[in-house]
Amino acid sequence: MKRAKVTVVGAGNVGGTTAQRLAEKDTYDVVLVDIAEGIPQGKALDISQAGPICGYSTRVIGTNGYAETTGSAIAVITSGMPRKPGMSRDELLATNAKIVKSVVSELVSRSPDIILILVTNPLDAMVHVARRVSGLPKSRVIGMGGVLDSARMRSFIAEELNVPGPDVQAMVLGGHGDTMVPLPRYTTVRGTPVSALMSKEKLDAIVKRTRDGGAEIVGLLKTGSAFYAPSASAVDMVEAIYKDEKRVMPCSVLCEGEYGLKNVIVGVPVRIGRAGVEEIVEYDLEPDERTALNASADAVRELCARVDELMA
Repeated sequence: MKRAKVTVVGAGNVGGTTAQRLAEKDTYDVVLVDIAEGIPQGKALDISQAGPICGYSTRVIGTNGYAETTGSAIAVITSGMPRKPGMSRDELLATNAKIVKSVVSELVSRSPDIILILVTNPLDAMVHVARRVSGLPKSRVIGMGGVLDSARMRSFIAEELNVPGPDVQAMVLGGHGDTMVPLPRYTTVRGTPVSALMSKEKLDAIVKRTRDGGAEIVGLLKTGSAFYAPSASAVDMVEAIYKDEKRVMPCSVLCEGEYGLKNVIVGVPVRIGRAGVEEIVEYDLEPDERTALNASADAVRELCARVDELMA
């Protein structure tokens, strides 16, 4: 059976770890692209040499060009300037918009049927850039943020309650940043609402820690940002697409009336399958949750308006 080709753009910590996780699935052909000479080639070789030990025979190609990406079914875009301590996601906007614009143009020209998964920050604005440049339908340009934010919330809850992480289900909507909207009402542990298992004060603290999750790691690392959980989140999305799982995941996509939001890219629950985003799933939100989601969407609109000015 022919393997699907998955391209990972950016061979830094996030991209390199994404390529490794994909290789370990032993399901895909993986292409790792980066402008730095030798880096993608070296990492691809290293990942390949782990195969006999870890039990996979994935073909991993490292390259500085895009010819090898031709015919990719999915691309995970991680390339861009990483966030540094004290730097907001907004400050990354101009530089990373130019990078994403170039990357998307190269990918789509060689793989017109591709599905794009964006990891580069500021995430929601980069999804906007990718849609504008690619001309692809909204179902095939998807931001990873909500999957990562929900995983962080699940991890914090599991730690607090001393339960396995997979037993916790959570949903985080909104932009991937300070305005994200965790939904405790839709958060459960083995089917039990989390509000029945911990105090409101502890739950509020977890919600705040979730919002600050990326900044907390940046502050600890000093010279880098998170990459284990982001890469796992991206690969989870690849798996849901390739295996046609029809799984509901929170992702950044273009809303055209859903949740009362029009023409804005923001994190909402979506059903993921072979076609990419197959449906935006509308949860029943309380007034305060809807207000928070609207505020988050407004913040994303401001970012996108600024990036439009930069790209004009």
